[in-house]
This record gives sequence, C-alpha cells and structure tokens, in this order.
Amino acid sequence: MDRQTHRDMWLEQAMARWEVPLLRTCYLLLGDVSLAEDAVQDTFVKAWRSFDTYRGEASEKNWLMRIAVNTCRDLCRSKWFTHISRSVQIADLPEASAEFEPPDDTLTRAILSLPDGLRNVITLRYFQGFSAAEIADLLHISRRTVHYRQRILAGRLRPNRQRLLRRINAEYSLHHRTGRTL
Repeated sequence: MDRQTHRDMWLEQAMARWEVPLLRTCYLLLGDVSLAEDAVQDTFVKAWRSFDTYRGEASEKNWLMRIAVNTCRDLCRSKWFTHISRSVQIADLPEASAEFEPPDDTLTRAILSLPDGLRNVITLRYFQGFSAAEIADLLHISRRTVHYRQRILAGRLRPNRQRLLRRINAEYSLHHRTGRTL
C-alpha cells in the first residue's frame, strides 16, 4: 500500500472515531455549531497534511484534540470572529410548524458563559475525559494551572455543583454509549 492510500485510510478511520468528540469540544469552545463544524473540518485537513510528521509521542486522540483546540483558538483570535455578531433575532426566525419543547440547555449556557481558560479545562476534563497532565499538555499550561482552574470552577459551580456534575456525567456517559452528537 502506498503512502497516499495509507494516509487516506487513516483519515477515514480517524473521522469515524473522533469526529463527534472533536465536534463537541469545538462547539463548547466556540459556542456556534457551524463554526465548530468548520473547525473540525480544518482539524482533519491539518492532521491529514501533517500525517507524515506525526511521531506517535501522544495518542491519536490527544494529537487531534491539540490541533482542534489550537484551531479554535485561532478562530477566536481572528478579526472576523471578534467583529461578527452571531446572534439571531427572534423576529427573524420562521414560525414553528409544530410544538417544540427545547431541551434544557442550562449546562451548555453555563459552560459557554465561562472565560476561555475555564471553559477549555471543563470541556477537556469532563466532556473528553482527559487527565490534568493531558490537559496541561494540550493547552500548553502547567498542571498547577489546570488544578487551579478546576478549583475556580468548583467555587463557581458550588451552588449548583451536584446537579451540574450529575448532568455532566450523564451527558458524558450517554455520549460514550450512544455516540450522540451535540
């Protein structure tokens, strides 16, 4: 099998394995589904291009997650991201064709309202299951900083901590059992 075929086969397998976890992470970091989808696509393109330089020092998941986190950071830093309003006015939405009961998005809104540093840690720890050492490596910060941010999160979430942690664990286990998207 030639290099190109091997790389293409790897990409198909990696997309099947990691697309949903990457999409969830990118969504929680960016707060927008279409931007998250673009970031995941960019992540796979970057990984495909640099596949030959992947040394295997980190797991495939860690390698792809690092690319995704950096891609999201780059998007957040871009002038376009900071100047475009992604909010939609209720008057601009079409009428509903049927009654719709929206899901409880309290947890998602709470996570999206956190500063980037805290949001990154909670997303990687509780939704992707990374250890403090892995998070430190992915975000290029010290382990102490990861632990410090977890303590800050615990303080901020204390009033609703048990309910939120049960919800995080339920979503995390449901996602791993069913492969359910966002």
